[in-house]
Amino acid sequence: MSSKSILKKSSLTFLENYLNNASPTGYESSGQKLWMDYIRPYVDTFITDTYGSAVGIINPDAPYKVIIEGHADEISWYVNYITDDGLIYVIRNGGSDHQIAPSKRVNIHTKKGIVKGVFGWPAIHTRNRSKEESPKIDNLFIDIGCSKKEEVDALGVHVGCVITYPDEFMVLNENKFVCRAIDNRMGGFMIAEVARLLYENKIKLPFGLYVTNSVQEEVGLRGAEMITKTIKPNVAIITDVCHDSTTPMIEKKIEGEIKIGKGPVITYAPAVQNNLRELILDTATEKDIPFQRLASSRVTGTDTDAFAYSNGGVASALISLPLRYMHTTVEMVHRDDVENVIKLIYETLLKMENNETFSYFK
Repeated sequence: MSSKSILKKSSLTFLENYLNNASPTGYESSGQKLWMDYIRPYVDTFITDTYGSAVGIINPDAPYKVIIEGHADEISWYVNYITDDGLIYVIRNGGSDHQIAPSKRVNIHTKKGIVKGVFGWPAIHTRNRSKEESPKIDNLFIDIGCSKKEEVDALGVHVGCVITYPDEFMVLNENKFVCRAIDNRMGGFMIAEVARLLYENKIKLPFGLYVTNSVQEEVGLRGAEMITKTIKPNVAIITDVCHDSTTPMIEKKIEGEIKIGKGPVITYAPAVQNNLRELILDTATEKDIPFQRLASSRVTGTDTDAFAYSNGGVASALISLPLRYMHTTVEMVHRDDVENVIKLIYETLLKMENNETFSYFK
């Protein structure tokens, strides 16, 4: 593959639309429709499941099945309690960060449409500075401009409505992509680009490829847990994000040393099948794709775990995208890393042999 940029203008237009669209855990379908529309020309058929995972399939009749996977959902909040004077208290939907919430604008999703609001916070002048309160779930509240509960009801806001941030895509210094929900709609974007490249380069794979965009990762890898039982794959290559550990207040002795712009991250963990990981490492070396290494204790915390331990064991590996400021509204990745993850997955598929067992006991 050429060393020039592999991201077309149409790719970046899709990326921006896809990132800006809200797809909170449990409510991913609008984003899945955008994703499916984008990759439709590059796959033979689709499957979807009851909870909204979407899979574009190339060579659906092939008996040997390879998955490349990202997850579609973003963290959010739920309306949990509405006070008599019209303020809204929340609970998490996924790992939403309470510390970034004060003074953030929000979208509350209702059957009547989006209702705007803000996370209120007492002014610095009014706070007891000798005993500063930190943001916590029990003191975070949303103000939608109502003075009583009946007004909130009239706007269609009720307990269980999901709440997202409206922050949208931007590019910093020409090559840093910034948005909420890069974790992990960027994964969905990258696997879609792999499908596009296979199609445009007229590659005929000897096996079935299942380009899988799973739901509900942020609440326990649940979408992957479901879809792997449906597909029954032989191999799964998962892409998700991992932490850039080079910004302030992160301990490299704990998190390892990973930096955006230095390449895809290849993980060592019990769930990662060693022979599959070595195929990926060999591919990166052979194709001059920069990469970084990361070790995960016990679990990867990604859909890799769900695929690896399904169906009696599926050879699984994780290729991660280094990310700054995870679970904030300013998640940041480097364009070069995005392109190199796409290249690494693409080139690994080209090296993968049909019916490979990855057995340790050949």
